[in-house]
Amino acid sequence: MPMQKKIASLMLIAVVGASALFAADLTKDEQSWVAKASRETRNGWVYLHIEGQPFARGFQHGYLLAKEIAESLRVEKHMTWWDTGREWPYFVERTLKMFAPKIDPEFREEMEGIAAGARKAGVDVSYGDIVLLNASSEIMGYWYPSHQENSPPLKTGGCSAFIATGKATADGRIVMAHNTWSFFVPADTNVIIDLRPDKGSRILMQAFPGGIHSDTDFFICSSGLVGTETTIDYFKGFDPDGMPEFVRIRRAMQYARSLDEALKIMIDGNNGGYANTWLFGDVRSNEIARLELGLKFHSVERTRDGFYSGSNITENIPLLRQETDADFDNIKHSDIARRVRWLDLFDKWMGKIDAERGKIMLGDHYDVYAGKEMPGDRTICGHWELAADPAGGASDAWAKPFCPAGALDGKVVDAKMAGEMTFWAKWGSSCDIPFDAEKFLKEHRQYDYLKGYLKSRPAQPWTVFKSGPR
Repeated sequence: MPMQKKIASLMLIAVVGASALFAADLTKDEQSWVAKASRETRNGWVYLHIEGQPFARGFQHGYLLAKEIAESLRVEKHMTWWDTGREWPYFVERTLKMFAPKIDPEFREEMEGIAAGARKAGVDVSYGDIVLLNASSEIMGYWYPSHQENSPPLKTGGCSAFIATGKATADGRIVMAHNTWSFFVPADTNVIIDLRPDKGSRILMQAFPGGIHSDTDFFICSSGLVGTETTIDYFKGFDPDGMPEFVRIRRAMQYARSLDEALKIMIDGNNGGYANTWLFGDVRSNEIARLELGLKFHSVERTRDGFYSGSNITENIPLLRQETDADFDNIKHSDIARRVRWLDLFDKWMGKIDAERGKIMLGDHYDVYAGKEMPGDRTICGHWELAADPAGGASDAWAKPFCPAGALDGKVVDAKMAGEMTFWAKWGSSCDIPFDAEKFLKEHRQYDYLKGYLKSRPAQPWTVFKSGPR
């Protein structure tokens, strides 16, 4: 069956659900798998429901997101070549050699299923491609810079987030919020997956085409655990013999039953890849935790009465001084300015924070260095594309005029919503400033190599997503 007909078939499945017509060459087993899954598009998001055993749920994922997986691979291959001068297969080969033996059999089967489902829909994709998509943050941001001499600067930091509880919130229960910061290519994290596995917790997470974990990260679990993160900027260090981050976080989401278990899973075997400030919460106990996880150093803070924020700067002093090249008090820099702004916002809203105020905080444009409202690289709702003279070190790939990067979205959840497996999500900047790719490329011709890859993001409304087919 030609590719366009297969894509049309899976779009029909998305609309009419289990009673849909199927591509003629699906086996009876494959038809039964796909009949249990669904997809829809809403306000810039692609919502995907998958369930069952590992290969079956992976097949559902690959088949129903085939178009998005194909586009993601097209863009990732181009950007990998542009950033490194090396072809995609070079990284696939090394990723499999390093990570394949460490991937849990269950997750391997799920990724094999994703590849098989996408191939059935006409996409040329391998298991190795899917593994690299899942490991991309670690490979491109950590392994490659540590492995390759004179590697180009590859931005590894981004995102603004908080988690609050007790005296910090309006009802004394948990509120968590996050916006994803990324280079605007590929910017394909507009996928929300409702995963009901045959074993372990149900998961509702922001993700990406082909992803078995969140990567951005934002997730809620039927165990009562919720989590998000912000990357630790200017980090250096990677252990190729350690356990991949994408395996550890997926284990924690699916199998951890408590904060203790989630923290242990993340720390044990840590490879330093995708070094983050992790923010976890348990809506059953109302306890929150901040795990600052480097390679050699980590720290854990826990409370039932307060808040933790993330802005890409670690507060763990050994980690800061020995594993990063970051400063801590220079508010010309994005991560430090946003840390200060989070403190100001919590002073302002202490005891009043709820989901609606979380949305407002994610769209904040106050620049503490400039001392005024000015959307740019230093604001919680980040707009590097508007920054004419951003500050940053030599290793910061975004520290150049009008870099097309910054906040792509917003997500907010409170304890009541988490208990109902529901959260708010907004694709595009939380502040409603749209991004027009064609206009941007006309005004900033230095980025003409992104033509055909850089996509517009119009303003979209906040939307509620819930576990289970709509």
